[in-house]
Amino acid sequence: MSTLVFLEHHGGELQKGSLGVLAKAASLGDADAVLVGGGVSALAAEAGTYGAKKVHVADDASLDPPLPQARVDVIAKVVADGGYDTVLFANSVLAADIAAGLAARLDAGLNWDLIDLTSDFVGKRPALQDSVLVDVGWRSTPRLGLFRAGSFDAAPTGGGAPQIVQAVVELEEHSRAATIVDQQLEEASGPSIEDADVIVAGGRGLGAPENFTLAEELARALGGAVGATRAVVDAGWYPYSAQIGQTGKTVSPKLYVALGISGAIQHKVGMQSSSVIVAINKDANAPIFEFSDLGVVGDVHEIVPKLTELVNQRKSS
Repeated sequence: MSTLVFLEHHGGELQKGSLGVLAKAASLGDADAVLVGGGVSALAAEAGTYGAKKVHVADDASLDPPLPQARVDVIAKVVADGGYDTVLFANSVLAADIAAGLAARLDAGLNWDLIDLTSDFVGKRPALQDSVLVDVGWRSTPRLGLFRAGSFDAAPTGGGAPQIVQAVVELEEHSRAATIVDQQLEEASGPSIEDADVIVAGGRGLGAPENFTLAEELARALGGAVGATRAVVDAGWYPYSAQIGQTGKTVSPKLYVALGISGAIQHKVGMQSSSVIVAINKDANAPIFEFSDLGVVGDVHEIVPKLTELVNQRKSS
């Protein structure tokens, strides 16, 4: 199995999702990685600690804008020249665009929303609103796989320094047609929900948008990120970037604290793989209690401030 993993980077850092996929690929056999962008050479050595034997580096200023088509050009050539039969991605907006474009370019099969992969090329994908797991495969090579966020831990494998190979940058004419004229980066006060080990999520049970300070203060005390349900986002209480669920982001933190969230199936599919789920809700019959590890029946406006105070006291002691 000759596997290539696309490593996504933002703000001078490799993304945990793609490092997790690389570590998984390395556990199944030899795995290489590809880095594309401006100034990415400095990130190549880190890939070795997650199992990459070889890192193809396309370091070119023209690739600095995060546009998918140029990356399709680069990765397609790396796949062809390296003879890779498997190309893996961690799901993101950019990675999904690249994977789809690469599948069309290489006339390759693409399986998406995967959560696991076996050594004999059987992918595992949730179905029927995550109530069952189905086996999926590929009829030909190269095989392309897009993994759900949080499928694997980004744990160092103890690998050594990888071989660095300079990838050839030859872009198609149509790949130069699109340009990014402006970028507005949202200021983050903490970790993103995709990378956070702790998430405090709020639902309509918080009562009003200003009450999201309860979730923010508890998340700050726990060193985590703030998430939200679709109903909250649709109501304009919190930004879409924080939405967790079937139409939002899928997360798998070590601790997930749900405040005033009923636990509809659309939300459940986005967070049910969390290691520990704690739910606080005044409705004792809320569906979220059915899949929580710890459930607290009570008013979030009374419980959460006291919980935040206790966490801060413990941290300062």
